[in-house]
Formats: sequence, structure tokens, C-alpha cells
Amino acid sequence: MKYTSVHYTPSDRMCDLVSTHYAVLPVMSRFGLALGFGDKTIGEVCGEVGVDATTFLAVINLMLDPAYLPDIATISVRSLTDYLHNAHRYFLDFRLPSIRRKLIEAVNCSRNDVAFAIMRYYDDYFAEVNRHMEYEEQRVFPYVEALLAGAPADDYSIEIFRRQHDRVEEHLSELKQIIIKYYPMGGTNELNDALYDIFTCEEELASHNAVEDALYIPAIERLSAERPKRGGVGRETLSSREKEIIICVVKGMTNKEIAEQLCISTHTVITHRRNIANKLQIHSAAGLTIYAIVNKLVDLSELKLSNE
Repeated sequence: MKYTSVHYTPSDRMCDLVSTHYAVLPVMSRFGLALGFGDKTIGEVCGEVGVDATTFLAVINLMLDPAYLPDIATISVRSLTDYLHNAHRYFLDFRLPSIRRKLIEAVNCSRNDVAFAIMRYYDDYFAEVNRHMEYEEQRVFPYVEALLAGAPADDYSIEIFRRQHDRVEEHLSELKQIIIKYYPMGGTNELNDALYDIFTCEEELASHNAVEDALYIPAIERLSAERPKRGGVGRETLSSREKEIIICVVKGMTNKEIAEQLCISTHTVITHRRNIANKLQIHSAAGLTIYAIVNKLVDLSELKLSNE
């Protein structure tokens, strides 16, 4: 792959990007970007199909410059999740099966023990990549979807994914070396073609991991920090005084009336109300009323009487 320190922007022409760096073609497919865009800019091509151009360019620039440092705050988590999902389908449904077919055509497992071992190694590797990507599909992506929906995070954390996120391309590198050094009948067009695809697939998987490590995980960490944690909000986190404050608020009392009722200062009431809002992420009296009824802090009949 041809690396560059020149970073592309939305105003650059898409045709110039593709002509100079044809390795971006699979990335375009994963974002749902088709060819035939003429002289349109990257921003125009992305905009026509609803792709977030900033996220597309973050992936492209990181792919072309491993030292690239994007602004994580500008990344669209939705677009990046869709991209990674499509990348999984590319590797599992197309790229890796294609390499397997080429290996089968290039080696004769019935006549060569090394050939049989190579295919066994490749199948084990394929299964490993499948487990890795299916874990993300079944555990990581639903967690991210919940965050995007504004739901409190469950007991899962993106830090769990970070700790166990392995580099799936490394074993492919080992297979490459085994074929080069030890396959006794190397040199055929079929085998060299399969080996070339292994080289390029290794680069693609490394780039895929880089996107997850440098873009996706930091973006999810930022998103998670903006969402309430399960157990971090709710009635059990409120002090007795805070519950008393809520009851007074939903009964329509002013801060001064609450202070007199509870024998505290108005300033203390205001501080308690600020803490309640931070804990519950509820900032209106109407919202607190619903919360108080649901959590049985007040009875509906009490509210009717207080408003009469």
C-alpha cells in the first residue's frame, strides 16, 4: 500500500483519491459509495448517498497515514459502526473464502502433507477471524446501538473490548511465511496469486484493526462518557434529603418554601436540586413529577390535592 502524509479533505476530487490510491476501493464499498462520480468532490459524493464525509475521510486518511490523528469528536459513531459491519461481511463472506478457493486450486492436499497442513491452518485461522468478528456483531455493536439510543450502559464496557482486542492479521502473516519458506512446490501462477491475496488481505485486516483501535474505540469511549451508567442514576442513588426535595418540588413549592419546610437555606435547596438533576438527568418539574410517581415518592392523589 502506498502511504502518504498528505491528508484528503471534502473539497478534493474523489477520482483523484481513487486514481492515486486504488487500495481505497474496498473502503468505498463498505461505505456504500459507488463509482461513476465524475469530477465530483469527496464531500459531494458522500453527501449524495448520506455518508458522513468526515468519518469517511478519517478512515481513508488513517489508512494512508498510520500516524494520522483525527478529531474524535467529529466522528459519526453510526457511520463507523455501519462501516465496520460491512467490513465484517467483506472479510467473512468474500475476501477470506476467495483466498481459500485459490489455495485449494494451488495446492493438492491428497499428495502433499504440507499442503494439507496449510489448508488446516487456514481453516483454523478463518474460524478465529469469524469468532472475533461475530463477537463484535453480537456484543459490541448492540452495546453501541444502546448508547446511540440514549439508553443507560449495561454491565458491558468498551474497555472490555479494548483489552481483548487482538490483531487478527498476525496469524495470516505466519501462514504467508510458511508458504514462502516450506511449501515444496512453490512458484506456480495459482499459488503466487493466492499468496499475493494473502499479502493484501493482511494489510486490509491491519487497517481494519487500526480503524477500531484509533477511531472506533475512542469514539465509543467518548459516547459512553456522555451517557448515564446503569446504577449511576435512579432512586437508590438519592439521599433522603434529595427525596424530600423532590417531593416538595412536585407539590409545586418554591425554593424559599422548600427551605422553610425543611429548615435549610435557599442556597442549600438550589444545590440539592442541581445534584438531583445531575443524578437523574431530569431538569423539569414535570419530569420529576413522573419520576416521583413511578418510584412511589408521592401518590397521585396528593398532587391533585396540592394543586386544588
